[in-house]
Parts: sequence; C-alpha cells; structure tokens
Amino acid sequence: METVLIVIHLMVVLALVGVVLLQRSEGGGLGIGGGSGFMTARGAANALTRATAILAAAFFVTSLALSI
Repeated sequence: METVLIVIHLMVVLALVGVVLLQRSEGGGLGIGGGSGFMTARGAANALTRATAILAAAFFVTSLALSI
C-alpha cells in the first residue's frame, strides 16, 4: 500500500512541477485582455490555476497519507 502511495505521490509532484512551470509570470499576464473563452490566454491561465489547486490538494492528501 505504501508503495502505491509513493508512486501516486511522485506522479502528483511531477505534474505539479510541470503545471507551475507552464504558468505565466504575474507581469506577463497583466497586459492580456480579450474574451473569456476556454483556450484563450485568460482561459488557459484559469485552467492552469485550477489544475495547480487540484494537484496541490492531491499533494497535501498524499503527504498526509504517507505520514500516517
């Protein structure tokens, strides 16, 4: 069971690092205006922010599970 949790934890960590690196910096994203479609720059930023929050929660849960 612990091995499965470690593998899941490592996958979450790698995905979290990747999603964080894909995000724009604060200075680069402020000048973008336009529509609110899903794949526009703003929609993609919202999707990345949502993915970051979900992966961070998964990281927290797997970390707690591994500490028990």
